[in-house]
Amino acid sequence: MQALLSIFRALADPSRVRILLLVRRMELSVGELAAVLAQSQPRVSRHIRILADAGLVQRAKEGAWVFVRLGEAAICAPVLAGIDALAADAGEADQARLAAVRAERAAAADAWFAAHAADWDRERALHIAESDVEAAIAAALAPGDLGVLVDVGTGTGRMIELLGPQARTALGIDRSPEMLRLARGRIEASGLAHAEVRRGDMYALPRAAGSVDTVVLHQVLHFADDPVAAIAESARVLAPGGRLLVVDFMPHGREELRAQQRHVRLGFGDDQVCGWMTAAGLEAQVARRLPPPDADNLRALGVTLWLGRRPAATSLERKAA
Repeated sequence: MQALLSIFRALADPSRVRILLLVRRMELSVGELAAVLAQSQPRVSRHIRILADAGLVQRAKEGAWVFVRLGEAAICAPVLAGIDALAADAGEADQARLAAVRAERAAAADAWFAAHAADWDRERALHIAESDVEAAIAAALAPGDLGVLVDVGTGTGRMIELLGPQARTALGIDRSPEMLRLARGRIEASGLAHAEVRRGDMYALPRAAGSVDTVVLHQVLHFADDPVAAIAESARVLAPGGRLLVVDFMPHGREELRAQQRHVRLGFGDDQVCGWMTAAGLEAQVARRLPPPDADNLRALGVTLWLGRRPAATSLERKAA
């Protein structure tokens, strides 16, 4: 009875219902919630604490930011079903405001990438030697043909240059025209006639479901507003037996990277990424860890490679197809 009363008390304030409906769609920072609700962060934090005490949301601290996501389905599913039944259009205005907040942040990120496109490879190599990372990537995807390869957030096209020779076809996707210009030049210089780059979005890849053999997200996920959706979209396009390789930073406390390099997330833990891959229907594992070369240097960043595989189709599924 106490748990039930706690849920009802948590839902007795309209702001808390609005927060619940917002994080139902995606994991959001306290700052984003404050911007959408037009309330101070301390006030929003108090609402979140009450929701968390009732089990309706969960909080995860990441540097100076706190991210909020939906609580356990056993508690939230019946609550959300009740809200939907009583007020089907609840939260629509907030979703529109959230879209505006995200669009503003995306525009700022696009401007940063446009200004730093020429230095992008150097930026990526500031932490672990890129030669070590690339050797680990090649080993994680070895041996054999990579089939249809998609490099999400291709940047200057280095992953296409590195992995393209092992692929049947290769496609690099990026939002930045400046990055794509550099990537095209790199691909042409490499003589990869079967490779191309295209402007696109990590949340809406220009490939049909089940049509890709290998997807790479190299140092991309920490820029994602919604890393869960980015992994789910990459998993969507994978064919049976296809693989998704995510390469990104280990958890760290370099808060200044949010402003200086437009990082949204300060690295990822194994449980996070493997959990997201599993939820997307992949068999997940840690392929390699590359810890910072100087463990005592708090500014040094380590890198992890996570590998997800779409299970191969069973004989019954092949017959049905």
